[in-house]
Amino acid sequence: MDHLTIGQVAKEAGVHKETIRYYQALGLVPEPRRPPGSVRRYGTETVGRLRFIKRAQELGFTLEEVGKLLLLDDGQNCSATRSLAEHKLGVIRERIADLNRMRRLLEGLVQECESGGRPRGCPIIRTLSDDRLGRR
Repeated sequence: MDHLTIGQVAKEAGVHKETIRYYQALGLVPEPRRPPGSVRRYGTETVGRLRFIKRAQELGFTLEEVGKLLLLDDGQNCSATRSLAEHKLGVIRERIADLNRMRRLLEGLVQECESGGRPRGCPIIRTLSDDRLGRR
């Protein structure tokens, strides 16, 4: 039975009312009809759906990808779901490699800055000002 207000749903799911409205606009969460002279009422399944969306986002899925996962929610599409997860895992691995590259570059710059190895200005500022940096 639908008995929760949007405020109650937001509190139960740990999101803001505006988030629910945004997800409704994207088609991720259905918007219940508004009875004449009353407010929209939501079922507890809406809270579960919102929690699903938030957990998927915590794993790095975009809202577009979450929409695809929601379409596979019947549990009968494990291979398609696995395919989406494998793709996301590849993206995460690439991101980690990029972050490690950035970490190594910054560690080198910080070390160079600490050692005072460059007499002509701060190595961090000079590197950030170098037009070639974006082309590496």
